Amino acid sequence: MNSRPMTGSRIVGQMRVVGAGLLGASIALGLRAVGVDVILDDASPANLSLAIDYGAGRAARDTDNPTLIVVAVPPDVTAAVLAAELAAWPDALVTDVASVKVAPLEGLRALGADLQRYIGSHPMAGRERGGAISARGDLFIGRPWVISGHDGIPAAQVSVIEGLALDLGAVPILMSAEQHDASVALVSHVPQVVSSLLAARLNGAAESAVGLAGQGLRDTTRIAASDPELWVQVLGANAATVAHILRSYRDDLDALVGILDAPTVPGARRALAELLASGTAGVARIPGKHGTDRRFSQLIVMVDDTPGELARLLTEIGEIGVNLEDLRLEHSPGVPIGLAEISVLPEVEARLVADLEARGWRIAQAGA
Repeated sequence: MNSRPMTGSRIVGQMRVVGAGLLGASIALGLRAVGVDVILDDASPANLSLAIDYGAGRAARDTDNPTLIVVAVPPDVTAAVLAAELAAWPDALVTDVASVKVAPLEGLRALGADLQRYIGSHPMAGRERGGAISARGDLFIGRPWVISGHDGIPAAQVSVIEGLALDLGAVPILMSAEQHDASVALVSHVPQVVSSLLAARLNGAAESAVGLAGQGLRDTTRIAASDPELWVQVLGANAATVAHILRSYRDDLDALVGILDAPTVPGARRALAELLASGTAGVARIPGKHGTDRRFSQLIVMVDDTPGELARLLTEIGEIGVNLEDLRLEHSPGVPIGLAEISVLPEVEARLVADLEARGWRIAQAGA
């Protein structure tokens, strides 16, 4: 669950993590790996015991005095838990990792909490599966970690949360709560809705149709497997911004339907091409590995569906001396061959293709 090497931490003193689910336990595991004394708490004794069993931290003691507290609980209770932690630990700086930032801040203001010791934050990382059993100490490596300060927060306190993000291998990004919620609506919340709506079209579909599903459908519906209960809370807390983007999305769909209703009229094919090209341009804006804008070449290698073949492919890529930037697998039902889509730097693609073919590997596609 945690492959990070032991190094020094930027955090001074004890760390308390409230909420032993995926994010809370992953944060705890990552901090344990850099030598932090992590105190765990959770409203569920079973969840707490499980996270402790996985090595994410220890149970609370009467002598605890944390300097930093991370609240990792569902959005609908984040503000209340934050207020309770601020009151219980008057010497600690408190942050949360909820996926919305305006609602917790407004909730704390309404409760009259001490905002001078609160800074909201949000690591842009996660998995479709939840709970401590799915936690990983390396979950945040290379991922953005938004820090949402507010008026009156000393720079020294912001630097503590920056240190937390850096300890976990994340990239700190300063952003207001309003900017954060508008941004995640576009890059996280709306994609979740679109993916769920697309996947819902599969309900009641004929088995013969679903059986034709390929990697494109799997890619676009992967996040639809996420926890609906959590997303009801997230979308409810950011409803206005999400609805605004979805209205624009609806306008685009209406335009597309209009084109497809009359695909032979003059200008229809050009309008369709321009719409699709706009999507291509949008994809090009998505940052690559570790947040860079560097693009990679893809080649597809055919891999026999036998034990050890994929491991052999990865080993031989290493022996050739090429760094694997990304890997995606496709395996159609009933076919004894898998397709491994390998992403590498463009300048090494030709050499990798030649060397793999010399070793007997079949290249289905290169230069993508």
